[in-house]
Amino acid sequence: MNHRLSLFCISLLLAGCAVGPDYRRPDVDTPAAYKEAGTWKTAQPQDEAARGNWWEIYGDAALNALVPQVEVTNQNVRAAAAQYRQALALLGSARAAYYPTLTGDLTANRAQGTSPSTTGATTVTPGAPIRNTVRPSLTASWEADVWGGIARNVEANESSAQASAADLQAALLSAQATLVQTYMQLRVNDAQQRLLGQTLTAYERSLEITRNRYEAGVAGRVDVAQAEAQLRSTQAQAIDLRAQRAQFEHAIAVLVGKAPANFTLAASAGLPALPATPGGLPSALLERRPDIAGAERRMAAANAQIGVAQAAFFPTLTLGASAGYQNSSFAQLFTLPNRFWSIGPALALTLFDAGARSSQKEAAVAGYDKSVATYRQTVLAAFQEVEDNFAALRVLADEAEAQQAATRAAAEALELTENQYQAGTVSYLNVVTTQAAALAAARADLDVAGRRLVANATLLKALGGSWRP
Repeated sequence: MNHRLSLFCISLLLAGCAVGPDYRRPDVDTPAAYKEAGTWKTAQPQDEAARGNWWEIYGDAALNALVPQVEVTNQNVRAAAAQYRQALALLGSARAAYYPTLTGDLTANRAQGTSPSTTGATTVTPGAPIRNTVRPSLTASWEADVWGGIARNVEANESSAQASAADLQAALLSAQATLVQTYMQLRVNDAQQRLLGQTLTAYERSLEITRNRYEAGVAGRVDVAQAEAQLRSTQAQAIDLRAQRAQFEHAIAVLVGKAPANFTLAASAGLPALPATPGGLPSALLERRPDIAGAERRMAAANAQIGVAQAAFFPTLTLGASAGYQNSSFAQLFTLPNRFWSIGPALALTLFDAGARSSQKEAAVAGYDKSVATYRQTVLAAFQEVEDNFAALRVLADEAEAQQAATRAAAEALELTENQYQAGTVSYLNVVTTQAAALAAARADLDVAGRRLVANATLLKALGGSWRP
């Protein structure tokens, strides 16, 4: 008995020893500042910190009403939430291994005495009494975590649960950003439709004037044909825009978890405001983006799995105990003479497995190396996304300035050409050419504005949902 107690105490002392490497986050080449953002200011963002309603920065009431629905009704977000709950359940299952297992058993049988025959077979002895046996019992078993295999498994599941939590935040942020980007494209489409509507009104007036001039003998039939061709071509562009808008609207409906047939978004009078981008931001992106946090937690889980695989090389110590009663009737079942019990440790060690455990450890090490590479690649891709959108916003700001100047020049050229045509100094072909150039310039102006809005939303997503410290 003293030997068993000593063995039990030793197992408890060793329970805190966990085999396998302790986790340490690998180094990543992290720049002090973004190349495309210039100088930077200090900030301390955190992945778990609330980002707030970052989309409200655009000051659009319809957008502010749509984005919160993503968290409730988007099916991808719901799937990520269910995966997170599943990870928590697996963590609870892993933690249960710390505690003993208790099982209850109740058996009852009726049998007649038996005896072996000369041939070795078991036969029923004629006239032997029939015996009834009732046996209730409880059995408890507990595996001592001598080598820390259970602790490493719990550690792996904890990290996996944290990774699932980060995945949930990443899915939510991705759906929100996609909704904002799609909304911006839809509003640009609305602005272009308004532009084409105004242009069609002007072209219809121009066609009417040209027909009157033709009937008066001032203009030729070719002028009427050119004016009508310009009008019909612009009408076709307007129809194409309506098809594009329907697709944007359907995409928004799916993002908020609704059937496209049950969703309608009214046209807007103008584009959302483009917020000013800070002059510089720190590269503390690692602490904010949920996809990076998820990759880092999976790396920690893979590291813990190495310890789980390594613990399989050592013996397992199980402490078991059982107790119960046995008698032929219930009347005298729970009396002291009918009681039985047993207690004792069991030590088990796999002596030969043809290299199965070694292969499992090698697989765990390879899995960890893969997670490290994935983590570093995720970090590099994150920095690329931020740099790309900083560069896009900087270049698009210059492009917008140049395009606005081109739009003003095209509008002035159109006005001058129309006056010259009215005076009879130029042909209507000049009017058609300048009309097409003015419309193309105005549409390009709106296109650049839309690209700036989308790039701004993409930058916010790349920064983890906000650039505010």
